[in-house]
Amino acid sequence: MTIQDGARGAAEDLAPEREVLTWDAFGAAARELAEQVVASGFRPDVVVAIARGGLVPGGAVAYALGTKGVGTLNVEFYTDIGQTLPDPRVLPPLMDTSELPGSRVLVVDDVADSGRTLALVMEMLDGHGTEARSAVLYTKPRSIVRPDYSWKDTDLWITFPWSADPPVDGAQPRPAD
Repeated sequence: MTIQDGARGAAEDLAPEREVLTWDAFGAAARELAEQVVASGFRPDVVVAIARGGLVPGGAVAYALGTKGVGTLNVEFYTDIGQTLPDPRVLPPLMDTSELPGSRVLVVDDVADSGRTLALVMEMLDGHGTEARSAVLYTKPRSIVRPDYSWKDTDLWITFPWSADPPVDGAQPRPAD
């Protein structure tokens, strides 16, 4: 589903058009990604969710695949809409990768936008002797990486249901998106 934010009111006339993912559509998307993985014959031993955006999709895909091994890798890159750090960087706490050599790993994220975060994680896992594949909800045409599995292509900014609302009162503020 896409909306033109400006269609909601004159005060928002300059807001960009967005792809809006609802919770219901997310549930279907996660299962469809899992079905793509199964149809390809790949059976991951471990699902690695790229935090933060990939946490919810990673958990949902792991459940849909029946994969109990789940890890997270926290990578910071985007600081605001269209604004990034010079390079993606891995943040603590670091995932214990000592058991990964020889494993089949499915890396899950919300979107392959520039693709630089996904490229970093895939390179890291390749360096640990894994057979790694990637799955994302959305792929953007400018991504330097074409994920192995993707639910939908878009060139719009995406509003995800888990980040659509601001943090609760008293929590740490986040940049506007």
